Amino acid sequence: MKEKMEFSIRLRQAMADAGYAASPSVLEHEFNLRWYGRSVSTQAAWSWLNSKAIPTQDKIQVLAEWLKIEPEVLRFGEAVRQSVKTHHQRWEEGVGYLERETFDAFLQLPAPQRKLIREVILTFAKAHNSV
Repeated sequence: MKEKMEFSIRLRQAMADAGYAASPSVLEHEFNLRWYGRSVSTQAAWSWLNSKAIPTQDKIQVLAEWLKIEPEVLRFGEAVRQSVKTHHQRWEEGVGYLERETFDAFLQLPAPQRKLIREVILTFAKAHNSV
C-alpha cells in the first residue's frame, strides 16, 4: 500500500509541476491523447491518483513523457535513482583496466565455467571477510 501511496504523491506532484490540476478527468484526458492503446477510464486515472493502483510500465512511460519526468523517478522516486547512480559510479571509479579485462574474459566463458569461477571468487571473498 505504501508503494501505491508514494506513486500517487509523485504523480500528483508531477502534474502540478507541469501546470495541470491533479484531477482524474484531466489525467484521463491528457493520458488518452498520448496513448495509442485502449483508452483508460476516469476511474483508472482516479485509482492512480488515489493510491489504489500503479499503471503498467508502458503507461508510466507515456505519463513520464507527458509530464517531462524520468519514468524511473515517477515510478520509484528520486531515492532509487540516486541509489542506482551511486552504484554505477562505484563501478566506474572502482573498476580499472585489469578488472574490465577479467570481466570480459569471464563473460566469454560458457555458463558452467562461469558458475565455477563465481563459486571460487565467492569462496575467496567469504574467507577474506572472515579473517
